[in-house]
Amino acid sequence: MSPHLLAAESASDNRPLIITLFAVFVLATLGITVWAGRQTKDANDFYAGGRQFSGFQNGLAISGDYMSAASFLGIAGAIALSGYDGFLYSIGFLVAWLVALLLVAEPLRNSGRYTMGDVLAYRMRQRPVRTAAGVSTIVVSIFYLLAQMAGAGVLVSLLLGITSEAGKILIVVLVGVVMMLYVTIGGMKGTTWVQMVKAVLLIAGTLLITFLVLLKFNFNISDLLGEAAKNSGIGESFLEPGLKYGLNATTKLDFISLGIALVLGTAGLPHILIRFYTVPTAQAARKSVNWAIGIIGVFYLMTIALGFGAAALLDHDAIIASNKSGNTAAPLLAEEIGGGADSTGGAILLAVISAVAFATILAVVAGLTLASSSSFAHDLYANVIRKGKATQKEEISAARWATVGIGTVAVVLGVFARDLNVAGLVALAFAVAASANLPTILYSLFWKRFTTQGALWSIYGGLISSVFLVLFSPVVSGKETSMFPDVDFHWFPLENPGLISIPLGFLLGWLGTLVSKERPDQDKYAELEVRSLTGHGAH
Repeated sequence: MSPHLLAAESASDNRPLIITLFAVFVLATLGITVWAGRQTKDANDFYAGGRQFSGFQNGLAISGDYMSAASFLGIAGAIALSGYDGFLYSIGFLVAWLVALLLVAEPLRNSGRYTMGDVLAYRMRQRPVRTAAGVSTIVVSIFYLLAQMAGAGVLVSLLLGITSEAGKILIVVLVGVVMMLYVTIGGMKGTTWVQMVKAVLLIAGTLLITFLVLLKFNFNISDLLGEAAKNSGIGESFLEPGLKYGLNATTKLDFISLGIALVLGTAGLPHILIRFYTVPTAQAARKSVNWAIGIIGVFYLMTIALGFGAAALLDHDAIIASNKSGNTAAPLLAEEIGGGADSTGGAILLAVISAVAFATILAVVAGLTLASSSSFAHDLYANVIRKGKATQKEEISAARWATVGIGTVAVVLGVFARDLNVAGLVALAFAVAASANLPTILYSLFWKRFTTQGALWSIYGGLISSVFLVLFSPVVSGKETSMFPDVDFHWFPLENPGLISIPLGFLLGWLGTLVSKERPDQDKYAELEVRSLTGHGAH
């Protein structure tokens, strides 16, 4: 019997324990959400948590928001199957924070109020740039949500031994429903507390697995890596660059594309950007990023033990049999080091780690949905549709309805993304964010000639080009691990569009500004510059 079936059988033997653990996690986090929801009195509370969180608290919440299913499940799977090349995700996700810290965190906190659209609309024509910012935020969030939905489906299916496609689809739907409850009830306050709790749980769970894996190899990392190389069936090349991205010229370009998207994407992610508004000062925003870098750095170092531990201790074919993209490597590793598929210890560790991963998914999903529904309500509904005449109550109501709509779209698309590697899916969201949002934010903050037309060309150009290239890439069709493996309509060879779409986003912003007849308001830019750099006049 394959380890995957043993895992399912072991899960079914211990189903009461697993269901109890899951119920405790979900009910505890829902309890936090309801408690925080009672303290949400106005738009400032709903969107920014009343700006009451300290730098450390927000740093912990940012970590919780950032260490998603991609980090925990996807990277472990990518390393287990691709060795050194899989670890590149860890490096890219971490290095990206330097861009966010140096260029975006503090100026953005000083310049905006609730959303990215606030920063752009400060010195440009309100309605067109808010519309563009709202559309971009929703598209990026949906891409990111896909990864979380895929992770949730895989995780719960493994735990409960669900092998039918209908059962897996039902899981994705249930995750979507819980996610909508989190945001509609708790707003930013509830979501932030859930993310803090989840960050602590994830670090604790990962530390436990890392300790047990290293204990198996007497804390000798060289032995761990050697066993991983030997068990992979490939030998030393498993520990060297090129297993996935060095096969030919196309895969080498794909690696460059992925690297650019990972490093530049974080500074354009809507659910990360809105976290900077939950602290009282720019100094606290900077401090929160410092804390986040420390916490996230420790976590990504531990992915070495997760990924190479899975490669060393699990059968390579069994990982693929469980999930084509390796998304179940971390839970299967937890079960293995707990005593194996037929042991109570293995079942307990599998249940605990999977419950932590599930809490991770719910927290990240809540943050993403909050970012996109906030942008819809604040940018599109209040400032574009109602032209600034909506009351706070109407705005919050619109955000709650948007949560239901965006959640529904994410559920439908998540059903089709069940077999894709979640780290790869998140990398696509990074590419879209870096193509559409980052050029516009940087130009708006640092280029006084930048115009409304430049912003629109940059956002829509980056957004359309990146999404268009993804649709016709191997991610969607043409490969066994594609979203639609049975058809092939791909003509774009790269799995990540960043190499083309990110420079295009910057180029279009520059070109749109040059050909624009609009004369930028120099006084407004001077005000924005003072505010972004000093915090004077910030909300």
